[in-house]
Amino acid sequence: MTAATLLVELLTEELPPKALPRLGETFATKIAEGLKARGLAPADAPFRTFASPRRLAVTVAQVASEAAAKELTEKLMPVSVALDAEGKPTPALLKKMEAKGIPADAVGSFERRMDGKTEALFHTATVAGARLAEVLAGIVQEAVKALPIPKVMRWGDGDATFVRPVHKLTLLHGADVVPGRVLDLDSGRTTRGHRFMSRGDLAIATADAYEPTLLAEGKVIPNFAERRADIERQLLAEAAKQGALLNEYADLLDEVAALVEHPTVYVGEFEAEFLAVPQECLILTMRANQKYFPLFDGAGKLLNRFLIVSNMQVADPSNIIAGNARVVRPRLSDARFFFEQDKKQKLEARLPRLAPVVYHNKLGSQLERVERLEALAGAIAAKLHGDVAAAKRAARLAKADLVTDMVGEFPELQGIMGRYYALADGEGEVVADAIQAHYQPRFAGDALPAGNVAAAVALADKLDALVGFFGIGMVPTGDKDPFALRRAALGVLRILMEAPLPLELPQLIDTAAAGFKPGLLGAEGFAAQLQDFMFERLKNLLRETGRDGAVIDAVLALKPARIDLVPAKLAAVEAFRALPEAEALAAANKRIVNILRKAEGTPGEPDVALLQEDAEKALFHQVVEVAPLVRSHVANEDYTDALCALAGLRAAVDQFFEDVMVMAEEPLTRANRLALLAQLAGLMNQVADISRLSA
Repeated sequence: MTAATLLVELLTEELPPKALPRLGETFATKIAEGLKARGLAPADAPFRTFASPRRLAVTVAQVASEAAAKELTEKLMPVSVALDAEGKPTPALLKKMEAKGIPADAVGSFERRMDGKTEALFHTATVAGARLAEVLAGIVQEAVKALPIPKVMRWGDGDATFVRPVHKLTLLHGADVVPGRVLDLDSGRTTRGHRFMSRGDLAIATADAYEPTLLAEGKVIPNFAERRADIERQLLAEAAKQGALLNEYADLLDEVAALVEHPTVYVGEFEAEFLAVPQECLILTMRANQKYFPLFDGAGKLLNRFLIVSNMQVADPSNIIAGNARVVRPRLSDARFFFEQDKKQKLEARLPRLAPVVYHNKLGSQLERVERLEALAGAIAAKLHGDVAAAKRAARLAKADLVTDMVGEFPELQGIMGRYYALADGEGEVVADAIQAHYQPRFAGDALPAGNVAAAVALADKLDALVGFFGIGMVPTGDKDPFALRRAALGVLRILMEAPLPLELPQLIDTAAAGFKPGLLGAEGFAAQLQDFMFERLKNLLRETGRDGAVIDAVLALKPARIDLVPAKLAAVEAFRALPEAEALAAANKRIVNILRKAEGTPGEPDVALLQEDAEKALFHQVVEVAPLVRSHVANEDYTDALCALAGLRAAVDQFFEDVMVMAEEPLTRANRLALLAQLAGLMNQVADISRLSA
């Protein structure tokens, strides 16, 4: 049972770059798990993942050539079936033993013990451990099947399928090749390094020599994280040398690290005249099409230089630099051409071209949607006491850039190009900025639209989508959300809560619904369903900030119409929860809620003349005394003071439940006590349902 490092490598054609890190992690993890599950490696055996454009590999330490033998105990059958009256094996037991290969003379070694309520026979045997040579190919095949590959391909004359053609299979245990066949390939010890810089096929002496051999002779950095870190180090060093900044680059860095095996960074340059084009166009062209890293000055302005991550290291990189500059120049020229051509037609003149563009077959065209957005944005701006005319104008032009050449080529620039074209048309900055910002926030952590006009248009855009799709029954289910309604809901909630904006969510939903043609939104109860959907998103959003789940549930249980007030209510409940009276009041409130839920009818107002016990009289007078103070605090949005004022009721509430029988036999007395509890519950739950704080 020799223990040594195990190497498994698949040498392939170029793998999909965006999927490479996940492919590498899954491949390595599944192989390590397969070895450990068969007892061939300790549970804590370390393994190292390798993923480069042309290989998936893993080395696992402390792998045994053969797993240790182990004892296996299995139940055979109940004693009443296995043995006759004289204690001899029945034909049924003998047949079972024969089927399992148990010798006939082993009956005396069987163990008798209770299995539930039945006595049964158990057989214990020593089972040989798994042999690496016999199971490794199967483990690798299992790992291949587990890879997250949406589409596979065939190559050559074989039946093997994989995301890309596979050329070599390396299985090494220490210095020994482990025999096996995977994807129509027999295992060996040779691999290949860099396509051009390697010395050719590389024979791997031992599994531990895999990475050093690739680094030294193959000119490949096989570990994805280390290759990424090396690229980042070079990029930052070269940017500093150029006196420039990289700005956002993480996503592109991940992709480039999956495209090169021996990264080397060079500096490229393009003509300064291209800087007259909006820099977002140039940035997107360089990043998306060429995988270049644009450089910026300290103010965030694009420079006419960029960084190239080449897969070649040469003494004279002038040809590489010139070649990349020659390739990017036509791309930049195209961007300039699109920009100049688009400016020849105003956004307003493009609106008729939105009529044949279908937004959704049940919700009409993009032009019909624009008309709804215009009215809705104006209504929201009016509620905010903002510039209604500017909001309506921005909403009217917000989708016009969808039919421009630039956005047709680069859909990611919608909104951004709308702003540039609006300014070129002579529109005001408030309108132009709102056109760009109406898509915000586009993702978690994205900036919110700035100003009431931009916020009104952004809310209109998202609310129209939410109300429209919920209204026709197109509700997200499971992981499916083709219309990005979860993102739209989070956008609405973040704008309302973080801006913050004093708008009521139910009114916004009703206003948006009123913009659709009568009878179009036919889904029953869609407005309530949409509110529930949004509060569920809000709950998840707040939990991500680290808020206590019980506090969140207490506040959101009341479905507050004003989302902007939620943070203050959360803070108030947290402060209330820290009071010594909080736990008892929460428990009492939970008891009150349960009592009222079981009561018949709706409680009225308590009648002081019907109060009998001293405890209920005391509670009534304290409720009457504290109610105006609590309501005043709530009206002034002083939620912490409102809840703290309730703490003074604890003694009276405790005494009430100790001395008073709420469900008295006399109907009037019972009804009056229920009315008192209903009044108390209404007072206690103005900020949050504090019964949710009770365990």
